[in-house]
Amino acid sequence: MPYVPHTEEDVREMLAAIGVRTLDDLFTSIPKDFRRSGLLDLPPSQTETEVMRDVTDLASWNRNADGKPCFLGGGMYRHLIPAAVDHLQSRSDFVTPYTPYQPEVSQGTLRWLYEYQTMIAELTGLDVSNACMWEGPTAFVEGLRMAASVVNRKKLVVSRGVHPHTRQALRTITKYLEFEIVEIPLGADGRTDMAKLRAAVDDRTAAVGIQSPNFLGVIEDGAAACEIAHGKGALAVGSFYAISLALLASPGELGFDIATGEGQPLGNYLGYGGPSFGFFATKKEFLRSMPARIVGKTVDREGKRGFVLTMTTREQHIRREKATSNICTSNTLMALRGVIYLSMLGPQGLKEVAEQCVEKAHATAERIFASKGCAPAVSGPFFHEFTVKFEQPIEKVRDRLARREILGGIELRRWYPEYSNSLLFAVTEANTKAECDMLVDAAGGIF
Repeated sequence: MPYVPHTEEDVREMLAAIGVRTLDDLFTSIPKDFRRSGLLDLPPSQTETEVMRDVTDLASWNRNADGKPCFLGGGMYRHLIPAAVDHLQSRSDFVTPYTPYQPEVSQGTLRWLYEYQTMIAELTGLDVSNACMWEGPTAFVEGLRMAASVVNRKKLVVSRGVHPHTRQALRTITKYLEFEIVEIPLGADGRTDMAKLRAAVDDRTAAVGIQSPNFLGVIEDGAAACEIAHGKGALAVGSFYAISLALLASPGELGFDIATGEGQPLGNYLGYGGPSFGFFATKKEFLRSMPARIVGKTVDREGKRGFVLTMTTREQHIRREKATSNICTSNTLMALRGVIYLSMLGPQGLKEVAEQCVEKAHATAERIFASKGCAPAVSGPFFHEFTVKFEQPIEKVRDRLARREILGGIELRRWYPEYSNSLLFAVTEANTKAECDMLVDAAGGIF
């Protein structure tokens, strides 16, 4: 927004209005020892042109995903975004509204939120979706909390294949809620060890939580996880990569009770990790336990179609202390980008994006695995992310990639010490054949 400084006359009028003589009088409650005297040690003033030149120079120090071969993943992905997404999202009638507390004057916002819910429900194969959430990790945590509320239990059994940041969010959010959290290790194939999952789930378990594809890129056996959870009266909660749902069996088909995920791949940029949005869908029977807001369709007294906030379980509404969640803000502007993106691609377009991701990733992985000194770190089936174990020290591999100005992969040893010499690579439809060739040459050519 523009910077408009106050004039001296403006300052005098404001001080007079509140009954003080000087600006210093506003800070008398702060002990003098903690107040700075004299001017700040700032550099000389600059013109607007000089400031822009300096800021642009600082920004040029950063390396971004545009114009460089990028194979970074791990939760945030580079996808091709139609120009119309930027154009439509920037319209003033979309940018200016916040939360539609007064539905009668927010029909446009409520309509696209209703369309968003419809798209997410279709994508996940579940009955209902809320009007989006903050981002993927908190959506998953809210799914586990919701499950605990529904079945009235406090034990959460979560796969170690769930994104490390999401598991950290779970520990942070539930720190004072007296939950018991049990993490299930991964097997040699990179999938959740179902035998150990079955042994850990008992009559005290509220929910089983998995991510598919998981952090190692491996597609989990979702149906087996659901069967284990339901066998003990628990709910199955999953975090899913939205693009993959255009090809793989939907969470609803697999038997999940709650499906969540990170919305960034749906029309949103990497943006240094945000902002993004989270999606959340569930079965109709759990509608009243779902966090955030739900938009419904109705008719007015004249029979005209209208949209209303059907469920508002947030704590600043009438539910207050009985609210299902204390998440007050959702990134609806980012969810709008998701709606535009999905509308423009349609089911067939999204399927084509998913197919390109799979085909390019598998073709690239096969060539890398065929290179000397490279091997798959896990053997499980993958979608568009894969792990490579190197014989050479990982530092040497990363240096070679950096010299080629290739972004990626992600070092797994930070979270998974057992994969100390492995990197995680992601390939999407945005990667060209030339970029994939560069990665194969760099990864497999260090001997």
